[in-house]
Amino acid sequence: MHVDHLTFAAGPEGLEVAAKHLGELLGEEFKDGGFHPRFGTRNNILPLLKDRYLEVAEVLDHPVAEKAVYGQAVRARSEQGGGWLGWVISVDDLAPFEERLDRGAVPGSRHFPDGRELKWEQIGAKGLMSDPQLPYFVKWESPADVLPSALPGDIALASLEIAGSRQRIEDWMGEALPDVFDGVNIEFTSPNAHPGINAAIFSTPEKGLVRI
Repeated sequence: MHVDHLTFAAGPEGLEVAAKHLGELLGEEFKDGGFHPRFGTRNNILPLLKDRYLEVAEVLDHPVAEKAVYGQAVRARSEQGGGWLGWVISVDDLAPFEERLDRGAVPGSRHFPDGRELKWEQIGAKGLMSDPQLPYFVKWESPADVLPSALPGDIALASLEIAGSRQRIEDWMGEALPDVFDGVNIEFTSPNAHPGINAAIFSTPEKGLVRI
């Protein structure tokens, strides 16, 4: 399992303003990531070290966003003012998760501004909606040179602070979640608060450790 990316939902100010604000905090500029036609969303992304990235997502005024679980999740978080939506784990095989969750993975795609298309399958977004501490899972289908990990980055994801239960996430993942998972420190804070990501800490070359 690989900690693949984090998603931050834009608030009422919109995608460009939210991405600019996060970019200023981290000392880097986000890139236009394109749109998700199956989910009714679009994003800006910031490549990170160790084949990870940070995305800021915004829901579009489109009928598909009303039906797609991911579109619903982005809309709900944005209507709450925006903020951390969730974390995503990439795997080589989704079959064990399909069996354990008793549902099939769904296809996803993102169309880049230059016309290229990124494809994947994912499962677990419904769990994210009901319990935001839970990651969802993706299996990338596109060639390596199209993946977000192909983009260079010099910022590292150092830590995740999660409000919730380690046992709940371990049951969801189907394996133990150590204090350091795939090179990322996992800290559980505010166990009685609303579950979800409280904060992410990034190691940056320009500003040192930045907590968002």
